Amino acid sequence: MLTLKIQQMTVDGHPNLCPECGSEAFTLDGTGFIDAFPVRGNCWQSHSWEEPLITLGVLKQIQAASTGRERAEDVDTFEIEVGGAVLAGILHPDVILDDVTRAVRDVYWKRLIKPALRRQKRKALRAAKKPVSNAVAATKAAAIGAAWGLQAGGHDPDPDYTPEPINACPFCDNGYINLDTHIHDAPRVPCTVCTGTGEID
Repeated sequence: MLTLKIQQMTVDGHPNLCPECGSEAFTLDGTGFIDAFPVRGNCWQSHSWEEPLITLGVLKQIQAASTGRERAEDVDTFEIEVGGAVLAGILHPDVILDDVTRAVRDVYWKRLIKPALRRQKRKALRAAKKPVSNAVAATKAAAIGAAWGLQAGGHDPDPDYTPEPINACPFCDNGYINLDTHIHDAPRVPCTVCTGTGEID
């Protein structure tokens, strides 16, 4: 038995439809071993009819003339000539490997990777905003402290005072790493993470 799923078909440019409901999508079913046997059309609403122009041999010609599909966006078309009439149309697409690949890729990208990238981007933006807000708060605190000092009659700044780092380096102590070793002469070395500043960007 040979069955072709017709998405749509024309005969000399005129639509070939189900004679009862006008559906353009139907199957053409051919049975037997003789090419001259007529085929039957069957639409999705269970209407069935005998195709006068299409035989088992014509069904085989349609199958041989179909372009097939290699990529998901391809359309499986056919066009043949039977007794002076041109039969052309589109076959219902069978699932190919590219369909599955695209479906998996789209699901993987849209449902898993893309949301994860969005979360990472939001996290990075929040992290970038945090030092800025800390710096603004420290600047405000310094300004308020200076204003309070002026209102209180002023004061002489301490020459030995060093301000606390806004974003202290978590790897060192004020820009230096203390060494507990007898190999080096120096008891401490500058931190390479913050380059000795004690503050990390």
